[in-house]
Amino acid sequence: MANNFDVIVIGGGPGGYIAAIRAAQLGFSVACIDEWKNGEGGPAPGGTCTNVGCIPSKAMLQSSEHFEHASHGFAEHGIEVKGVKLNLAQMLGRKDSVVQQNNDGILYLFKKNKVAFFHGRGSFVKADEGGYEIKALGVSTQTLTGRHVIVATGSNPRALPNVAFDEKLILSNTGALAIDAVPKKLGVIGAGVIGLEMGSVWRRLGAEVMILEALPAFLGAADETIAKEAHKLFVKQGLDIQMGVKIGDIKTGKEVSVEYTDAKGESHKASFDKLIVSIGRVPNTIGLHPEAVGLQLDERGFIVVDEHCRTNLPNVWAVGDVVRGPMLAHKAEEEGVAVAERIAGQQGHVNFATIPWVIYTSPEIAWVGRTEQQLKADGVTYKVGSFPFLANGRARALGDTSGMVKVIADAKTDEILGVHIIGPMASELISEAVVAMEFRASAEDIARICHAHPTLSEATKEAALAVDKRALNF
Repeated sequence: MANNFDVIVIGGGPGGYIAAIRAAQLGFSVACIDEWKNGEGGPAPGGTCTNVGCIPSKAMLQSSEHFEHASHGFAEHGIEVKGVKLNLAQMLGRKDSVVQQNNDGILYLFKKNKVAFFHGRGSFVKADEGGYEIKALGVSTQTLTGRHVIVATGSNPRALPNVAFDEKLILSNTGALAIDAVPKKLGVIGAGVIGLEMGSVWRRLGAEVMILEALPAFLGAADETIAKEAHKLFVKQGLDIQMGVKIGDIKTGKEVSVEYTDAKGESHKASFDKLIVSIGRVPNTIGLHPEAVGLQLDERGFIVVDEHCRTNLPNVWAVGDVVRGPMLAHKAEEEGVAVAERIAGQQGHVNFATIPWVIYTSPEIAWVGRTEQQLKADGVTYKVGSFPFLANGRARALGDTSGMVKVIADAKTDEILGVHIIGPMASELISEAVVAMEFRASAEDIARICHAHPTLSEATKEAALAVDKRALNF
């Protein structure tokens, strides 16, 4: 049968398209079903990450940083720029172009690796002796059969109760990336990754930004030292961050009014031109019809899997945001590769302990491993070394000396337990720490490795030296 495959992947985001490509590399006949559409209604594989997440947000972050540098930062470098103007339509157009390039790149990779692509929504129909019957519900519905199925349907933004996204006044990440005029006042509910990144973009472009967060501690998942430094820097940049708030009534008209109670219990009302709601994401199983085959979901809607991403059904796997674990594109990719290799009888590998986290604000924040507060709670004895970018020659030359590198090592064995960075290019610097921890390196190992001079990475070496109280440049 023309539509009979060894592996069917439902979802073409980072977990799905990578799983499909790896399975094809391993010699399987593979189909990938994905429903994302571009502005013309054509296929746009890549999922949330490519279309309304990682990729377009980074494009906007980069453009907004260029705008801020041209407006306020170039003079220090002896570059005089007058009359800087924002062409938001051009900026948004560039963002869309970057997205399109990634969409086209994935379609090319499918063709190169002989992955059959079906544009539509994947839906379980039934299970039989030969495997599973899946419908691709698109312009023309097609029925596929597959021996193995990998579900990689991703996640959707979580809305506030009784406050639906209209993407005009109440915005999810999708609407936050498509505002066609800089709002005078922008509200953001949620001081997580999306809230901070989108708030930073529009603050740099001229909006007055207030961020309302229900939790009492800022960036509670990050190391406390890094979180405190980040809060200080973001407030200095002009973000109004309110912690420990309780959101009340939200009403829309020409503006959005938000009633809230602050950490002291005092009531307030704020009005915004736009309101971004970034309070987390929920697993996406819309239209999947798991009940048709008895696929098990948990009480929160996640597909139940074991440590190998196996579901309760034979030969049905699930990866990425639709299963347990951090909702990170690179986590989904690692799981996608691992599942494809497990189907081939290999030993796929995903180490949750060394998955890096990154927040692409300015300065960037990145970490891997455990925080000080986690180690204290677990009763682990440790030692800490830190080094500020203020003392790093390359950071001075860049004109960006905010932040630090912090290395945490076991007090007895010196094994690295966590590395936490806030500062320029933290997203790139964290990879050295990931490699080190994957090979169970000690702080001494990094301290003894020659790092090129002058580089930002020297701050990592110096922080490792500082674990043993022998930093050389601070």
